[in-house]
Amino acid sequence: MKYTEEHEWLRPEGDVIVVGITAHATEQLGDIVFVELPEPGTTVAKGDEIVVIESVKAASDITAPLDGEIVEVNGELADTPATANEDPTGGGWFFKLRPSDAAQIDGDMDEAAYTALIS
Repeated sequence: MKYTEEHEWLRPEGDVIVVGITAHATEQLGDIVFVELPEPGTTVAKGDEIVVIESVKAASDITAPLDGEIVEVNGELADTPATANEDPTGGGWFFKLRPSDAAQIDGDMDEAAYTALIS
């Protein structure tokens, strides 16, 4: 997996990248009570705000970590947004992105670098 400075994790699966937020991010947000996801088929550019999260502490946006197309979203988060807290790197994923340039992920952090960032 790779990590962004915005506390997103990126897990390559074939030709798509699964994207979610880290356990550190969920701890900072507190209990997530609402998630608004993008529509599949949406073309995004790195840095675009594409997911809205509301928690008991704050509202926050998730940005696109790479250029590409949203190919799938985790619709279960609409009904059970707390899954992002309970299983952030598993069932709490947000969307799957088909990157327009898969090499963009090479610029993101590995686990050691992310751990150093949050410590």
